[in-house]
Amino acid sequence: MHENSSSFSGQMGFVLAAAGSAVGVGNLWRFPYLTAKDGGGLFLLIYLILVMTFGYVLLSSDLAIGRRTQKNSIRAYQSMDSRCWFLGILTFLVPVLIMTYYAVIGGWILKYAVAFLTGQGGAAAADAYFVSFITNPWDAGFYAVLFMLLTAIIVYRGVEKGIEKCSRVMMPILLVAILLIAGYSLSLSYTDADGVTRTGIQGLGIYMMPDFANLTMGKFLQILLDAMSQIFFSLSVSMGIMITYGCYVRKDVNLNQSVSQICLFDTFVGLLAGMMIIPSIFVFSGMEGMAAGPKLMFVSLPKVFASMGAVGPFIGMGFFVMAGFAALTSCISVLEAITANCMEIFRARRETVTRVLGIVYTIISVVIALGYSVFYVEVALPNGATGQLLDIMDYISNSCMMPVISLCSAILIGWIVKPDWVIQEMERDGSVMPRKWLYRFIIRYVAPFVMLILCLQAFGILL
Repeated sequence: MHENSSSFSGQMGFVLAAAGSAVGVGNLWRFPYLTAKDGGGLFLLIYLILVMTFGYVLLSSDLAIGRRTQKNSIRAYQSMDSRCWFLGILTFLVPVLIMTYYAVIGGWILKYAVAFLTGQGGAAAADAYFVSFITNPWDAGFYAVLFMLLTAIIVYRGVEKGIEKCSRVMMPILLVAILLIAGYSLSLSYTDADGVTRTGIQGLGIYMMPDFANLTMGKFLQILLDAMSQIFFSLSVSMGIMITYGCYVRKDVNLNQSVSQICLFDTFVGLLAGMMIIPSIFVFSGMEGMAAGPKLMFVSLPKVFASMGAVGPFIGMGFFVMAGFAALTSCISVLEAITANCMEIFRARRETVTRVLGIVYTIISVVIALGYSVFYVEVALPNGATGQLLDIMDYISNSCMMPVISLCSAILIGWIVKPDWVIQEMERDGSVMPRKWLYRFIIRYVAPFVMLILCLQAFGILL
C-alpha cells in the first residue's frame, strides 16, 4: 500500500519523530496558559495522573492499531470491525480540521521569531503589537503561508528523508533551549514600584502547588476537560496521527519502550515549558499577568523579555526560534496524517498529494488567519465562550471530536475486539507489556465513562 512505501530507520528515528509530533504548540503555547488558567498545581496534578493512565492507554492503542493493521486511520478501524467504518472517518477529520489553523499559530510564532531576530523585540512587547499583527490581513496571511509552505516541503520529502531527518536535528536543539531558558527563569527576581519583590522560585511554587480552595464540581469537570484535551493535543492521540506513524514502525521495534519514551519526553518538555513561562510571568507581571489566557505566550512573555534588560532580546530570540521548531514538527505530523490517508484513498503518489494539500491548506490558512480582520465573526460556543474562526475549529476538533473518538475507540477495543488484540501487538517483538492489567481496566471500564462525561461537558449538556 502507498503509505507503507517508506518507514522509520529504527526505534530512535521513530521515537524522535513521534516526540516531534507530541512536543509542539501544545506544550509551549497551550500547556502553560491552561495551567495558569486552571489553578497552577491543581491542573498539573490532574494532568500528570491522566498522562500516566489515559495517555499511556490511548498512545499504546493508536500505535498498536497502526502497526497491526498496516493501514492509516481512515481504514484501520474498519479492518478491526466493519461496523466501525465511521470511526475512521471521524479520526481522519480531526487533523483535517486542526490543519486549518495550525499553520496560522505557527505563523504567529514565526512573526515573533523574526521580530526578535531583527532586533524588534522591544516593539513586540508593546500592548497593541499582537492585536495589530493578527488584525493586519497582509502580515497575518503572509506568515501563515510561509509556515504552511515550509511544512509542505518537509512532508513532500517523505518519512526518512523529510520527517525523521528534520526531527533528528530539531528535537535535541529544542530540549537544550528549553532547559537553558527554564533554568534562567528560576533565577529571576524583580522589585515592582510598590517595593514588592517577586522571585522565580516563588513563581515555581505557584506552578507546582495545587490550590483546592473554592473548587466546585463544575470547575473540576472543566479542569478535567482541559487536561484531557491537552493530552489529545499534545500526545497527538485520537486524531489518527499516531496510527499513521504506527504504520511506519518496523516489527522489531519495542513499542512498549517507545510509548514510555514518548510520554516521558512529552511530559518532561511540557513541565519545563510551564517552568520556563509561568515563573517568568509571575516575576514581572504578578498574578494579573497569568490571566492572559491563550495570549500568554504572545502578549505577556515579550513583556517579560523586555524587562530582563540587555539579555532579554537574546532570551526572547532563543525562545521563539525554539517554539518555531516545536510548532513545525507538530504541523508536519498533522499534514503527514492527512497525506498518508489521501495517498491510500486516491491511490496517489506522495508528491502529488502533498502538492494538492499544500495548495488547499495554504488557501484555508489564509482564510483562518484573516478571521481576526476580513472574516471576523463572533460565535457563542457550548462551553459559554465566544470564538472566532480559529477558536471554532479548535473547539470542534479538540473539545468535541476527540472525546467522541476516544469513547468509540474504547468501546471497540474494550468490548468488541478485546484488549488482548492491542496487547498482542505491543508484545510482538518478544517484550512484555508493562501494566497490561491497567490497560485492560482503563480501556474497558474507566475510559468509556470518563469520555462520556467529557462529551457531555463539551457539548454543553453537563455544565
